[in-house]
Amino acid sequence: MATIKVMSGGAPKEVFGVLTPAFETQSGHKVSYSFAVLSALRDRLAAGEAADVLVMPTNILDAYEKSGVVRSDGRAVLGLVSVNAVVRAGAAKPDLSSVEAVKHAMLAARNIVFATPGMTPSGTHMGKLVETLGLAAAMKGRIIHRPALEGGVELVAGGEAELGFWPKSEVIGAKGLALVGPLPAEIQLTTIYGAAVTSASPAPDAGAAFVAFMRDPVHRAVWDRGGFDKPA
Repeated sequence: MATIKVMSGGAPKEVFGVLTPAFETQSGHKVSYSFAVLSALRDRLAAGEAADVLVMPTNILDAYEKSGVVRSDGRAVLGLVSVNAVVRAGAAKPDLSSVEAVKHAMLAARNIVFATPGMTPSGTHMGKLVETLGLAAAMKGRIIHRPALEGGVELVAGGEAELGFWPKSEVIGAKGLALVGPLPAEIQLTTIYGAAVTSASPAPDAGAAFVAFMRDPVHRAVWDRGGFDKPA
């Protein structure tokens, strides 16, 4: 039996925490996870760090497949993740029903927090959105850059940040937070997460078994509860 090394963005962390024990029991394999922001994962892979399975947005996996880093066979789409806003549990929830409402909510907040642009898809999207909405000058000094799973959640839960914007899957089960809701469709970012076995994996069959288990429709409810919408 193999130990499968999985390198993943933070979005599926909670889902994997629920499903992995069952996979290990059923397959006999063990799974070792390495979660990080996507820019860090890409740097580590470029530096030669080894992994058996990559779990990332499908556009990144497409490029890795084209360059031969991952195998085409056994790839899977796991789910869709949207950007949602969160506040501290018990705090008033702002209206996010329209683009204008989102602008008002940002301007009314003492400060807002999202991942560093360039480090994650959601952080890059939010950074561009602030510019697109014409809020950069008004929000200067009131934007904190912090990934949800690297201290961002604690900033909102502890009251240091008033309004956070991250992938739904990273905040849906976080203690001390209340989910406000998704950004309107016109300014939403939907990230398609997928999984693929690396070409250099010494245990490709074990990696493929992991991917197949995670994408099995019997586990769809776990992905739903974890903030992932069903892929088309």
